[in-house]
Amino acid sequence: MTVVIRIASLADAPQLQKLINAYAGQGLMLPRSLHSLYEHVRDYVVAEDDGRIVGCVALHVAWEDLVEIRSLAVAEDAGGKGIGTLLVQAALADARSLGARRVFALTFVEPFFVGLGFHRVDKADLPHKIWQECVHCIHFPDCDEVALILDLVPNEAADRALPQSAGQARRIA
Repeated sequence: MTVVIRIASLADAPQLQKLINAYAGQGLMLPRSLHSLYEHVRDYVVAEDDGRIVGCVALHVAWEDLVEIRSLAVAEDAGGKGIGTLLVQAALADARSLGARRVFALTFVEPFFVGLGFHRVDKADLPHKIWQECVHCIHFPDCDEVALILDLVPNEAADRALPQSAGQARRIA
């Protein structure tokens, strides 16, 4: 399996929707319409294997120094190969390039993010604006997602090591 981590394109939107909405149907993330995906395609990074989108992540700017990791998904048949980690690393590199100082995620999969250096915070410590999408969730208002945050420090060496373009691939055995 040769996975390319790259910025999403408009042509990726239908595959993104299928991948994200498969997890949304299980109540694990919010669904995304094609309209929303086209409108926010610049927020997404994808993992592609032989023309198939096998993973995605979005980075959403929440405030002047705070960004959110959203819609992190890896196809079930591609799980356990490090694709989720590569996607989050790409999002973190993007966050650094934007000048963000903190990155947060709302998730049901706390151990994954803790393994990447995130730590739990009280949801009330995050700006109220982040909850604007929560009212559309099947878990609202009794959500058991946890809020996790990572304080970024400039790490130029790590950023240089991350795939930055469609031309860079990583073989995943």
